[in-house]
Amino acid sequence: MSNLLYSLNGTVPIFAVMVLGYCLKKTGMLTEEFVAVANRYVFCVALPVMVFEDLWTADIGREFDWRFVVFCFATTVVSFFLIWAGAELFMKDKTMIGAFVQGSFRSSAAILGLAFIKNMYGDAGLAPLMIVGAVPFYNVASVVVLTFRGRNQENTKGKEGIRKACINIVKNPIIIGIVLGCIASLIDLKLPKMVTKTLDLVQCTATPLALLAIGAGFTFTSARTKKCPAIWGTVIKLVLQPLVVIPLAIWMGFQDQEMLAILIMIGGPATVSGYVMAKEMDNDEVLASYIIVLSTLFSAFTLTIWIYILKCLGMLS
Repeated sequence: MSNLLYSLNGTVPIFAVMVLGYCLKKTGMLTEEFVAVANRYVFCVALPVMVFEDLWTADIGREFDWRFVVFCFATTVVSFFLIWAGAELFMKDKTMIGAFVQGSFRSSAAILGLAFIKNMYGDAGLAPLMIVGAVPFYNVASVVVLTFRGRNQENTKGKEGIRKACINIVKNPIIIGIVLGCIASLIDLKLPKMVTKTLDLVQCTATPLALLAIGAGFTFTSARTKKCPAIWGTVIKLVLQPLVVIPLAIWMGFQDQEMLAILIMIGGPATVSGYVMAKEMDNDEVLASYIIVLSTLFSAFTLTIWIYILKCLGMLS
């Protein structure tokens, strides 16, 4: 029961803020203009600052565990390409592929992962290395698939498509934040307290604003047509990927903070920033928001089950 309550405490507030955004939009307090501006602000400012701070404070240059980082990176890469290949084979509406692939493979690893681990163990241990191994590829892969499978696909073919994807990767504010964060951590950058406090305030606006925008931009009429792919994306995210990766992690001997970090990375709910990126890069933001809502709602139960199984197996102390 304590594990269930803990998971609910982590996921219900997120879902509740989405519902608040939806209700405020219905009352007219939030407008379409607010949603557009909020998405742009989160994508260009708040999220880049947040990932910069996560990596800058992770101290990735100390006690670097290549084995753990490579495992996180490799499983993320394999998951991404398998899901994309499956989507290309089975999805009839190709404009849904970008949002579907991103929602199915990309977790809220940096935010939810560290929160879970700190709550259960008191410190993050080597968990920030999971961010180094997975989060940069999350963003690069998302930019690639959202570029090649956006609604306007005539400009993403052949060499032109590769060129556009490369430009989007270089210009993507979140990826810029990741690169700067890694550099800042490696050189042990020191900033004045007034600067760090400013960064703290800015990054704190990312999640609540993104959640409000998701709720305000969600429409049940449009979402009905996305129900089947959203359900499949949620099942892949919360059930199928952990079924494959967790046994591999057990075989590799990962335990405690590292095992929990892997679980959140591979079986946590879809990240809120996925909606923002889908919206800003002309993809199916309705499907993206639907996968986020469903995966967030059901992850309280699936994560509890996975944590219970791992504790019974002695993988979590």
